Amino acid sequence: MSTLPLSQDQLRAQFGPHLNLAPPGGWLSDPTPDKVVETHCCFCGQQCGIKLKVKDNKVIGFDPWEEFPFNQGKLCPKGVKRYLQGNHPDRLTKAMKRTENGFEPMGWNEAMDRTVAEIQRIQQQHGKDAFAVLSGVSLTNEKSYLAGKFARLGLQTKNLDYNGRLCMVSAGAGNKKAFGVDRAANSWADIELAEVIWVAGSNVAECSPITTDYIWRARDRGALLIVVDPRITPLARTADLVLPLKPGTDSALTNGILHLLHKWKLIDWDFVNAHTHGFEETLAAVKDCTPEWTSQITGLPVDAIEKAARIWGEAKTSFLLHARGIEHQSKGVDNVLGCINMVLATGRIGRPGCGYATITGQGNGQGGREHGHKCDQLPGNRDISNPEHRKYICSVWGCTDEELPGVGQSAQEIMNAIHAGEIKGLLLLCFNPLVSLPDSQFTREALSKLEFFVCLDFFLSESAQHADIVLPSALHEEDEGTSTSAEGRVIKINKAVDCPGDARPDWQIMVELAKRLGRGKYFDHFTSPEAIFNELRVASKGGTADYAGITYEKIVKNMGVFWPCPTEDHPGTPRLFEGGKFFHPDGKAKFNPTPYRPPMEVVDDDYPIWLTSGRVVFHYLSGTQTRRIGFLVEQCPHPYLEIHPRLAERYGLAEGDAVEITSRRGSMVLPAKVVKTIRPDTVFIPYHWAGALSANRLTARHLDPVSKIPEFKVSAVRLKKTTKDQFSPELAELQRMAFEARSNQTDMPERVF
Repeated sequence: MSTLPLSQDQLRAQFGPHLNLAPPGGWLSDPTPDKVVETHCCFCGQQCGIKLKVKDNKVIGFDPWEEFPFNQGKLCPKGVKRYLQGNHPDRLTKAMKRTENGFEPMGWNEAMDRTVAEIQRIQQQHGKDAFAVLSGVSLTNEKSYLAGKFARLGLQTKNLDYNGRLCMVSAGAGNKKAFGVDRAANSWADIELAEVIWVAGSNVAECSPITTDYIWRARDRGALLIVVDPRITPLARTADLVLPLKPGTDSALTNGILHLLHKWKLIDWDFVNAHTHGFEETLAAVKDCTPEWTSQITGLPVDAIEKAARIWGEAKTSFLLHARGIEHQSKGVDNVLGCINMVLATGRIGRPGCGYATITGQGNGQGGREHGHKCDQLPGNRDISNPEHRKYICSVWGCTDEELPGVGQSAQEIMNAIHAGEIKGLLLLCFNPLVSLPDSQFTREALSKLEFFVCLDFFLSESAQHADIVLPSALHEEDEGTSTSAEGRVIKINKAVDCPGDARPDWQIMVELAKRLGRGKYFDHFTSPEAIFNELRVASKGGTADYAGITYEKIVKNMGVFWPCPTEDHPGTPRLFEGGKFFHPDGKAKFNPTPYRPPMEVVDDDYPIWLTSGRVVFHYLSGTQTRRIGFLVEQCPHPYLEIHPRLAERYGLAEGDAVEITSRRGSMVLPAKVVKTIRPDTVFIPYHWAGALSANRLTARHLDPVSKIPEFKVSAVRLKKTTKDQFSPELAELQRMAFEARSNQTDMPERVF
């Protein structure tokens, strides 16, 4: 059926806006909890420890978990307020079906029967691969593992992917090329031992706030900090050297640094000769990357480039961190490899204070990219195209090679295939592509073309508004399982409360669907998350992401276990590559040449301004959760256009003025936020909002050829001053409510459609 979006009036009538129901003392007159549950934050990849206070099957607050080693009780604003979402009136508690007049509740069996019937109809008419699965990596390892197995053996489709495709896949691909394994080389404990910390494309203070504490500890010991970003982010304001390069020129900078390291004889030749391959070819690729050439490409002064190379090259210990700023590009893998080349050339990896890591963005972004819900991957970080890898997983799953599908399409490619009419049905699991994918109008058109669309989620996201059936699934605190932090530490999520109404854990829904599809023999034994985890352990055994020796008991006892951990008596591996031993068959790391190439879209006379996007400290990803927490909404109620005073002056813009931003995909009108902390040729928009307020109305669907990650961080736009009556109704309403909340000290509405 057509999945045209419901009207705003229909949505508001059914789901919002809602006011925050929590008075200062909590929901209950007696705030004394029945129990306190040690678990972890549901948001970013740091996976901070937290204690949830529970009374009458409701989470009523939290306590710091000071004993947990990573954050030692510290939390960011999102972590402090995360508990508020669980009692939100928007919470889905019944299965729902879409009608002409909006969504209506339906019985669970009716919802499952219709879902199974539509899956079978589409696959009988159009083939198994005409039905696709897109899932999220805020899911536990158990659910991520199960999503991959469910798609391939339950639905028998190859078209499975995950929203980590929009996050860490460039880092993963680069890590595997260079090291033979995809994980942070060190635990965060090594950050504070480093003499130099290089942060590239990571707004640490807002996106990974607790990591800031590790950097500050290093700085207390005298460490120097270099930050590479088109914006002077909060962390960069304290840095010893800031390199505000042009968007999309990161590989030019790393090539220029490597050129100088070689010229100034700052290469660790003993390490390079003993532990690496490919350095001569990589050096040949940077022989012409002089400081002058690098300056011309990046827009950075020659002396700043030389200073950065000198600081990095002369250090005895160092830690390089990067994130989406360099990865969200059509050459994200090259950018990652350029950073790794800098690390390998100086030999500073695999020993105390010498580290390298990508700062994983999503809650289980690390574990979610290890156990098989990527289109090209099998559990244990195995390659789905490798015959030996396939043979082993078939032996674990009890299937034949013919039954196991091959490589499918990536997330954006799946959406392209839906738009083209090649994929007819979709199961969406805790993923909001209408906000998260680039070119959101294209995504909206694609979702409206699906013959059948079923969504599993705990709130009605903007994408779920297009679904035919919505099945209520579990919040983080309503189930147990494991997650893997940015460090590679496997931690335990503990159940605090039961699911409300008919909502149930995602793993139970997938197992039930598989049984109803006649594929129960592969899933009947999954009676608990621990049962799934125990099969995951076997499936990962011998892979690079080896969890075989990790048990629930061991995780709890040790407050986490670092993989690889091949046996139950193995202590885990906080620091990879000690002794210069890498994961390629020959034990050596590989240099990879990264010749500079420009972004897929560049500025010109029609679109003369660079646009980049990112997060703010008060919101998380598509905002499905944080836009329902009143305190967080009040702190940052709506998006804005961050613009340098010189650029603002050129367009006659002052603080708060309405500015129309137009790319080759679309336009939007936002208030100007005039700051000196951004390049004068670049503007920035936070991306946590939907519809007329979505930054991804403007971004392009260009993909990295290796990782298939979209180029979110580099687009070309033009600006025009306009009048405030051109603000969208959504923005005007949010501004009005924010003003009233500040003036009257009332609670912010929890959600505005």
